[in-house]
Amino acid sequence: MSGKVDPYAGVDFEEIQEATCLEVDDIKVLFGCFQLFDTKKQDYLLADEIDEVMRAMGFRPSAEELAELIEEIDEDGSGAIEFPEFAQLCAKFLVEDPDPETMRAELKQAFRLFDKECTGFITMLTFRSILAEVDPKLTEEDLDQIISEIDEDGSGTMDFEEFCELMMATPEDN
Repeated sequence: MSGKVDPYAGVDFEEIQEATCLEVDDIKVLFGCFQLFDTKKQDYLLADEIDEVMRAMGFRPSAEELAELIEEIDEDGSGAIEFPEFAQLCAKFLVEDPDPETMRAELKQAFRLFDKECTGFITMLTFRSILAEVDPKLTEEDLDQIISEIDEDGSGTMDFEEFCELMMATPEDN
């Protein structure tokens, strides 16, 4: 594993855990979601984008709830929601671990975002570009290694079951 760039290098897990009571694994998942939606790689999301992000993640706050939450967590009033603020917002909806059915339903929604042609799989080429977007510091070698680890059967694709396995894997599994 040496030589790999730490994708969580800028995340202060202790501070976020203290503010949210979330587990490190939950924070890592939220960070991945945050990065996927931060398409401009600005390290923040705009307050008016948060509704779409929350819905994509399976949360259904009312407009009033969301406005109150954003006002509460956007302490500097900038309208730019940085990751620690985003984690605090999501923590309000992550009171307990979702049951496996709920988790699969949420993963299905995420999978559909990447399966744009509705083929039932994500190509490794698509997944590779997602990884490169999420972490621009990854080298071609890093990407090759990640893809080879994920695409164990050499199919060049990832179906929903493989996606679930990947997304629900704990660091100890790897």
